[in-house]
Amino acid sequence: MLRLLFPGAAAPARGGPTMAIQALEAQRALLPYALIFFGVSLPIYVWAGSFAEDATWMAATFAVFAINWGAFYAVTGWLRRPQAQDPALRARVQILGALLWAGAVAQIAAFADGAGVVREPLLMLSTAAAVAVTFFTAPNLTGLLIVGPIACAGPLWALFSRPQTSDAGVLAFGAVALSMALCLVVNRTLRGQAAMAAEREALIAERAVSLERAQKVARSKSDIVATLSHEIRNGLNGVTHVLAAAAGQGGRAAPSREQLNAALTAANELVAVLNATLDSETAEQGRLMLDSQPFDPVRLTRDLVLLSRPHASAKGVELTLHVDAELENRTSGAVVADVTRVRQVLSNLIGNAVKYTVRGRIEARIERRGDGRIAIEIADTGPGLTPEELEQAFEPFRRIERTGAGVPGAGLGLSLSRHLTDLMGGRLDCRSAPGVGSCFTVDLPFDDGAFCEGIEVGPAISGDPAKRQLRVLVAEDDALNAAMLRAILEQLGHKVVHAQNGRRAVDLAKLADFDLMMLDGRMPGLDGPAAAAAIRALDGPVANTPIIAVIGGDADEARECLDAGVDAVLRKPVTVAGVARAVADAAARGRMDAEAARSVA
Repeated sequence: MLRLLFPGAAAPARGGPTMAIQALEAQRALLPYALIFFGVSLPIYVWAGSFAEDATWMAATFAVFAINWGAFYAVTGWLRRPQAQDPALRARVQILGALLWAGAVAQIAAFADGAGVVREPLLMLSTAAAVAVTFFTAPNLTGLLIVGPIACAGPLWALFSRPQTSDAGVLAFGAVALSMALCLVVNRTLRGQAAMAAEREALIAERAVSLERAQKVARSKSDIVATLSHEIRNGLNGVTHVLAAAAGQGGRAAPSREQLNAALTAANELVAVLNATLDSETAEQGRLMLDSQPFDPVRLTRDLVLLSRPHASAKGVELTLHVDAELENRTSGAVVADVTRVRQVLSNLIGNAVKYTVRGRIEARIERRGDGRIAIEIADTGPGLTPEELEQAFEPFRRIERTGAGVPGAGLGLSLSRHLTDLMGGRLDCRSAPGVGSCFTVDLPFDDGAFCEGIEVGPAISGDPAKRQLRVLVAEDDALNAAMLRAILEQLGHKVVHAQNGRRAVDLAKLADFDLMMLDGRMPGLDGPAAAAAIRALDGPVANTPIIAVIGGDADEARECLDAGVDAVLRKPVTVAGVARAVADAAARGRMDAEAARSVA
């Protein structure tokens, strides 16, 4: 209606096609016809009004029209302002603007009522003007129901007020009623079209989102292929070279310890790339599982610093840890998050600091923050990053050429760390300056009333005499995976019994006592979840034996294993630290369950 009454009005606010905006667009489309109508009617009205006896009132009538047009242009200027884009405010202005013209029609009717011989023609003309105002408010139902009756009331009252024009009043009333009915039909049609337009806009927006998501997946897969092809080729080439030398192929001499260490480093880097890629894809798809529980952040950070200190010392870089006195001497309180994922984030940040810092020092700091938060900072004297480089560093598969040349990696560590931190209700920020260094801050929720169980969160150290030797049942159908798992467990000082499938594992569990069972998630015949459920259903203490599921990384598979009764999930490819940590956690859980059973007995 604003477009009709105030031509030149600003376009409706962009956004969802609401009914109000659609009504304004429909009225804008009717504007040329309204101008033609009033352009034709005004000379007729002037001609008829020239026969009126009261020239003063005639002048006042034209003054009312002038005032309306002045208000018309004032509102036109106002509509160009940003505050005029509010649909609710515009709707109110729309109705008020229409009422101005309804008032003008009433004033014409009052003037025509005393116009003598031209009374009836002027009243019929004012009725036509009222019908026109009603018609041009049709797109807006509220305006139609309010403005229409008000605009038509003046001419109809004047026609019915005198017997000599009552017949004309009946005709005018019929015309008004018919026009109102037609306006309601038009309004309903326009509302239906607006609804279809809104649905179309929603479908277009949904299609755009789907297209953007598909393009993002395509780019992600392309980046994965490009990154993995480079990292896998480099890593496997080095390992293959060393293995060929060890096998005596091509007359090569046996590999030296330095070559073996280089091959082991390449293999570990390759495993890290694959793990980061799988974690990143799982997180992007929303299938990453988190197990939040209280843990000691000081112990976790100290263990990671101790593990990374030899690598830093080999480069001549000092690696230290500073702990807030309030945290060091506390007797309660803990971080509530997924300890495995926090370890992954901090390990990545400390590892990056060691990797990129050539000289100087690295400091890990832990301190309390307000509002139940704790901050873990990893500061280094490395090359530092510009604001543009820092923004790129948090993008998946993006590496900074200035600092990353010759350094292995997939460019996923920081983006994955930020995503994991966000999922745990935390925040990962960074301050950096070229030539000075960087400081990464992990902000996590801290519960002062939480109690941290005394479970070792660091990896078990092989050869530690304090660690008890465990009897471990391994169910794995793949010979290479079974050999790797056996080698790691024996390196940690445990005894291993191998079962080639889940059915055999259940049979061995019935015949022998084991301290721990490790079941592959996918095995022929009886898979890991089914085997775990069968063991939990056995009679006697064997049903409470700790079980670790070794899976391929799928979140649905992990959930299926946990629902079947396993105590922990370990994802392939396994590492010494990962197996040691899982075994230590499972063994500690088994001891707590046994002590609880004895206390109940």
